[in-house]
Amino acid sequence: MEEPQLLQQQEEEQSQSVSLQDCFKLLKGERDEQRLAGLLLVTKFCKSDDLVSLRAIYDAVGPHFLDRLLRTGLGKGVVSSGSGENRDAYLQLSVTVLSAFCRVSEIASSKEMVSKVPMIFEVMSMKSGMPVLEECYEFLYLVSTASEDGLTALDESGGIKLLAHQMSALPDGSHLMELAMKLVQLMLKKLSKGIVENNHLSELSVIVTKIARQFALLQNALKFEVLHLLSAIFSSEYSTLLHDALRVIQNENWSNHMRDGVATILQNRVAPAEKFEALILAESMVSIKGEGWLIGQINLPNVQDPIPADRCLLLVLESSRVEVAVLLNEQAYLKYEASKSSSSTAETIISKQQKVTIVFSLVEKIIKLISNIGETEGHLLDENTFIKAINGLNETIGVVLEYLQDAKEHGQKVGNDLLASVRLVGSYLAEAPVACEDKIMELLGYMLSVEGEHESSPFYSVCFLLPMLCQKTMKIEGCKLLASSGGYKAVVDCLMKLIEQNRNGVENNGCIFLACDTIMNLLKVVMEQITFSEDESTFISLLKALALWTEKTNDQSVVMMASSICTLIFDMTSENALLNHPSFSSSCLDSLSRLIARSLASWGQDMSDAAKADMDLLEIVTAGYSRWADRFPQIQKAVER
Repeated sequence: MEEPQLLQQQEEEQSQSVSLQDCFKLLKGERDEQRLAGLLLVTKFCKSDDLVSLRAIYDAVGPHFLDRLLRTGLGKGVVSSGSGENRDAYLQLSVTVLSAFCRVSEIASSKEMVSKVPMIFEVMSMKSGMPVLEECYEFLYLVSTASEDGLTALDESGGIKLLAHQMSALPDGSHLMELAMKLVQLMLKKLSKGIVENNHLSELSVIVTKIARQFALLQNALKFEVLHLLSAIFSSEYSTLLHDALRVIQNENWSNHMRDGVATILQNRVAPAEKFEALILAESMVSIKGEGWLIGQINLPNVQDPIPADRCLLLVLESSRVEVAVLLNEQAYLKYEASKSSSSTAETIISKQQKVTIVFSLVEKIIKLISNIGETEGHLLDENTFIKAINGLNETIGVVLEYLQDAKEHGQKVGNDLLASVRLVGSYLAEAPVACEDKIMELLGYMLSVEGEHESSPFYSVCFLLPMLCQKTMKIEGCKLLASSGGYKAVVDCLMKLIEQNRNGVENNGCIFLACDTIMNLLKVVMEQITFSEDESTFISLLKALALWTEKTNDQSVVMMASSICTLIFDMTSENALLNHPSFSSSCLDSLSRLIARSLASWGQDMSDAAKADMDLLEIVTAGYSRWADRFPQIQKAVER
């Protein structure tokens, strides 16, 4: 069997050799007609991978004739003394041989080929026929990959605009679509934030929606190329701008396609790097469309049975849980165990931290989703899914707490990774304050001491934990924990910084009132565990901050909250003790006197609606004043005036 096949192959090679010799004779002819005939023979007999022959043929025909042939096809010249008839045939032949010649990288990178990029764009805008269009895409791809000049020509000729216009008409999964996506990937190198913002934002958003469809429909190796491309786009410096542009797109199909694609990747056995890229896409989609994007019907090719609407949510949560465990374990090893002499260690840690940021963001958004669903009747999640989600979140937060425990044991308090960990724990505990209770009791003081890399003292860590602290201090056990750990000092410091920011025009009333409620809960319950003399400077600083906060405000809720805290602090001291402190002035006492007088003045028959809303605070001030008024004669005088 082998000998006849060998003879047949030899005959074909001899026939091709004779044909190529005929080509060379025609290509070197004096008349254009001979060269045209030679090029036609090239398309029939020269194999696309025979780079040696392609180079020889290109040298024989010369770039000048090829340029004239392309221009004739575009109606800009003629290749012989005849008229410009058969332009379509000339155009097809020209583009075919140009794309074939560009398989030789030296030809593709030449000035002659780079200069033809604008003309090929013109062909693409004229012709929608698939054969010539595919060869145009082949030409552009080969020229763009062969040299930086080729890629620049593609960009400057309007590559992004052309692709945005044409991709919607390209067949799904076709070689044409594959080439178009490869061109997009190449052009990402040329796109900076400024260029996208000023020129290409709408086009890029359209391209993303077209690629999303391929991400959902493709079930071959090209699906992973689409995954890499989308991940690169959503990881770029202009991703935030792109998010804004994608939010206003009316067609919802693209976001459904993204969910289908992400779910397919996460539910199959793929490399860890590709699973993480799917999580990048999930995090971007949740940022664009909201947490509800995680729940929705999934439609996969060749799958008849309906897939549960919660499948994507559970897949993203489980994959995020695994990534959190792996990344934090690797990060802890790099920080505490690996050789510090390695120059790559710091870069690796930064890379891990960037990945942790993405999965933490996803987990935090899932926490928000589960919390909102728990408060909504008729939601799409059944009880079994809800329990699975809660268990997954508990496991994830447990891993994060272990990471914080490790940092505590190594004496580490400063780091954006630690601050992000506290934020995630705080987000979960705000919704589930009794979760991981034993570990929280052990780590509360430490978490309140964590600082970001650019902080001079703990602030954001306390802000992140305030919702949980406010809930925990509603019970005696929580108040005792905060008092015994000394954590209340961190809350006081945080409140004073928030007040300072507020006075400078930065409003964060949510955090301010959470801090006030926490301090007030604490003072009402465990005054016996807090000694004023030991924490004198802490409370005097707080009194001064509250006086400044309320001096020029007309907000009744601010007045009542501040006066309630002052009232509880006054229970522990006296006017003489305050005035004897070197950092406390009589002017501060004057401000506090006016504050208490203002709050008590709201008591009466003609109470405003705002005063009625703060009735519980007014009762605290009234009861407190009756206890300590004789120890504060100046305040008493201001009230009675």
